[in-house]
Amino acid sequence: MPKIIVVGSSNTDMVVKTQRFPEPGETIIGGDFFMFPGGKGANQAVAAARAGGDVTFICSVGDDVFGQSALEGYRDEGIDVNAAKIVKDAASGVALITVNGEGENEIVVASGTNTNLSPIYVSEVMEEMDNDGIFLTQLETPIETIEYLARYSKLTDQPLIINPAPAQKLSDAILDGLFLITPNETEAKILTGISVDDDPSMEAAAQALLDSGVQHVIITLGSRGAFFMNREEKFLVPSHQVKVIDTTAAGDVFNGVLTVCLSNNMGWRESIAYANKAAALSVTKMGAQGSAPYKEEINKFN
Repeated sequence: MPKIIVVGSSNTDMVVKTQRFPEPGETIIGGDFFMFPGGKGANQAVAAARAGGDVTFICSVGDDVFGQSALEGYRDEGIDVNAAKIVKDAASGVALITVNGEGENEIVVASGTNTNLSPIYVSEVMEEMDNDGIFLTQLETPIETIEYLARYSKLTDQPLIINPAPAQKLSDAILDGLFLITPNETEAKILTGISVDDDPSMEAAAQALLDSGVQHVIITLGSRGAFFMNREEKFLVPSHQVKVIDTTAAGDVFNGVLTVCLSNNMGWRESIAYANKAAALSVTKMGAQGSAPYKEEINKFN
């Protein structure tokens, strides 16, 4: 099975549950407080490992207690973190998360050492490792590093999957030739300028990304499921209806598990359906990495 190489962020999530989000300038009394390992890159790496993937995680952490705890946790998940960068006398990334009574979340990220995950460092790591596999990345690290990965994946003919979150515009150099991009509706609008309000606009946004040179597009639609489109076919794979507790990291779980499926040469429809099951399971639990289901759980879920 090809190796899955996740390049991305490592954070510690600090979560407060509350019945509703505060208005600007308002202070409200919240409920329970939790602290979880997080970061979109780390969430995806853990989700992929729990789904049976052979995962290497390239990240940057501080030598503080958050960074040390994070690396220990990744090793416990069976993830190879030998390529992790440890920055002395620097703060690891943290995310402040508020979860309301409907399970929706608002997140503010302090990137910390994630900004140290530079193209130079990643290129040095690539030279030293046997990295023949499939790459997965997000946008919580410097955009120059994403640009480097895009160039590297094309030069070495290795698939690169970009989950474009947090949302921002991407250059033609990144998009042209990209194997797969997986925006949600909001991210698709930022990437294409097309507001995804219905099926025709969804297809138009996907087509715009294909016209930019992307080979395959998946637009994730929350409880509706996920829409796939390439130059040969298009279809919607519905999700599963569950009681939502916390949507944090649902997209990360989807991407991590999807990457495992693709590394196992599963077809698009089957891969998306399996990743949808994993994402649905994840929203029934609190937290980011802790909500990622194991392969056995996904297999039993109908």
